[in-house]
Amino acid sequence: MAKSNFEKLEVYKLAENLAAEIWNMVLTWDHFAKDCLGKQLARAADSIAANIAEGSGRGSYQDNRRFVMMARGSLYETQHWLRQAVKRQLMTTEQVSRIKPILDELLPRLNAFLRSISSASTANR
Repeated sequence: MAKSNFEKLEVYKLAENLAAEIWNMVLTWDHFAKDCLGKQLARAADSIAANIAEGSGRGSYQDNRRFVMMARGSLYETQHWLRQAVKRQLMTTEQVSRIKPILDELLPRLNAFLRSISSASTANR
């Protein structure tokens, strides 16, 4: 199967990696933690890459920008749930150290991607 345009984006790959790390982490939690916090965290993290993918397939710059903004909102939600996981001692130091570099890189990349879409839309008017 040929790669779609979104699959080539570094920001998409980062979001995908974050979601995979979080998924693997949540799998180790007990049932109560998975059901309460884990589902919320996994869904928020999955939504980042999913919104990037959906926006790229919408066909308009305006829709693409809107979905990238939703991806950014999902990233903030993911950060919230990760903070709760740390406060509730559901994450190990090793897990935090694997996720932190991805989080530190993902927000600036999302913002840069959003700016590039905005620039492209004004250039095509």
